[in-house]
Amino acid sequence: MVLSRFWLVIFISSILFVVVSLFSGSTYTIDYVLNGEKGDPILISEQYIDQVPAFVRDSIQLKENKTMIVNRDLSNVDTTYVYKNKTVQIYSGVQKSDGLLATCKSSLVDIIIPLIAYLAFFCGLMELLIISGVSGKLAKVLSPVFIKVFPSIPKNHPSISYMTLNFAANFLGLDSAATPFGLKAMESLQELNPDKDRASDAQIMFMCLHASGLTLIATSIIGYRAAAGSSNPADVMLPCIITSFIGTIAAFIIVGIKQKINFKSASLVIGLMTLIGAIIGLLMYVNHLDLIGKNYFTSNLSGLILLAIIGFTLIFAFRHEKKFADANTTVFDSFVVGANNGVKTGVTIFPYVLGMLVAISLFRNSGLFDIISNGLAFVFSNLGVNKQIIDALPVALLRPFSSAGSRGFLIDSMNTFGADSMTGRLSSIFQCSAESTFYVIAVYFGSINIKNTRYALTTMLLVDLICVITAIFVASWFF
Repeated sequence: MVLSRFWLVIFISSILFVVVSLFSGSTYTIDYVLNGEKGDPILISEQYIDQVPAFVRDSIQLKENKTMIVNRDLSNVDTTYVYKNKTVQIYSGVQKSDGLLATCKSSLVDIIIPLIAYLAFFCGLMELLIISGVSGKLAKVLSPVFIKVFPSIPKNHPSISYMTLNFAANFLGLDSAATPFGLKAMESLQELNPDKDRASDAQIMFMCLHASGLTLIATSIIGYRAAAGSSNPADVMLPCIITSFIGTIAAFIIVGIKQKINFKSASLVIGLMTLIGAIIGLLMYVNHLDLIGKNYFTSNLSGLILLAIIGFTLIFAFRHEKKFADANTTVFDSFVVGANNGVKTGVTIFPYVLGMLVAISLFRNSGLFDIISNGLAFVFSNLGVNKQIIDALPVALLRPFSSAGSRGFLIDSMNTFGADSMTGRLSSIFQCSAESTFYVIAVYFGSINIKNTRYALTTMLLVDLICVITAIFVASWFF
């Protein structure tokens, strides 16, 4: 219900704002809101040739392409004059996001089709894990901890192994693998859910832990920083781990209190201490490496582990072919069956993803996001907050809505202020330590047709806020 109302508010308020902007004259055209693409110049005015300044008119007439670009103004924006069809069209600024119709197309071509491919492959592997018995063994080993965190899940339930693989993929920055494992976990948890339209306690706990974004190897962030010319691309690794770990603990405590989890359980404490020990061990190892060693380690560890998982699954399945024969199938046929299920899941979640991304596109292109962002920046500046922190806030504000959008702000902040500036580093931590909350909810709950997400959205947004506040303190401490 909360998600539905939030979606409606974004859509309706954005449409009203676009219409008001058009008729008030603050916007010349709204075509870009519907048909424009990210990076396209925005048409702000159209005049007859004799109405433009003389120097512009003379320059346009002398140029073969009938186009003139005026140097950037104080807002660092080019103004472009284009003469065609007896009028001069004036463009200023670029579009922040694809328009509504372009988003419909890109949602299918750039998001759903690749996602379906990932789902097909990893769901095929998961089918092998199930029939070969690996998932059952993994669930059995981890049950003592998981049944404390998820008391409604029976001991040795298959969902435990799927959640474990999802968490592991997230830890290593393997988004393409994390989503299929997570969707399989939600599907498995749905089998235990007595009310199929309403999110269960276990599903909410899983979603909030997943969305807290605990990451050990921030591979993509390190890559962006290296491309932006950072002298030490991996220097944000420790702040990212600390921030995302605090966010994960906050998510667990908030949901745990709501669900009356026993925090004093011995197995739970042991599991938590093991995780902390693993993080500290990793940090100690990475810390003693030089710059080249850090880059080499972080760029290869995640890939090696993913290949190890794939290789182990196939080898284990090959060694237990008898189980496949007993199930009247083969290893390859089982993979194909799992892949088909992955394709079906991708088709199921498409409308949910489409609806959410189109609303976000309209919200950004309407100008409402900029007004909110600028308003918050004004408030924080009057409160004495460091300008370098304020300049990084757009990444934090957009991160819950769009990973691609916040990534664009991240790259822009590093190009504008420098990859090794406080703004560039803080933007990197913001991007690394949280999830695209609305996208994740649409995908995960949409895959099992959950209508009532209960307190999942509010908790996930609260955790996002905690991560933002933590990131600011951690970045200030480190840099």
